[in-house]
Amino acid sequence: MAKLTGVHHLALTVTDVDRSVPWYERVLELRETGRREDPGTGLRKVVLHAPGDAFSVVLLQHPATERGTFDERRTGLDHVAFTVPTYAELKQWEQRLADYGVTYSPAKASRTLPGSAVVVFRDPDGIQLEVWADLNS
Repeated sequence: MAKLTGVHHLALTVTDVDRSVPWYERVLELRETGRREDPGTGLRKVVLHAPGDAFSVVLLQHPATERGTFDERRTGLDHVAFTVPTYAELKQWEQRLADYGVTYSPAKASRTLPGSAVVVFRDPDGIQLEVWADLNS
């Protein structure tokens, strides 16, 4: 059987792509590489790439998106975790988030994956995002 080799993209439903795209570009250093708007269905889709094209994040705005608060306790997405190679770089992410006025939890040891540390924050729709690093790096 063919094995999975990685994640091609992550698609997130947002309430307003015009608000979310600049946030993801600025805070996560993603760059917009594609946009599609379908007047017939009202769907708006923006593709953002990570530096080096390691992965893509697709932001989708559906015409009837509920404006409710994101809640990871509902069935569906719980959170998204990105990695950095070292703990020192994780600490740099803390500074980056602070510089952009993003509320975050300072780096702490993971209870889920011993030997790792995580910084937790949320996007404009309240979707939980994390940056992870190996504590031994």
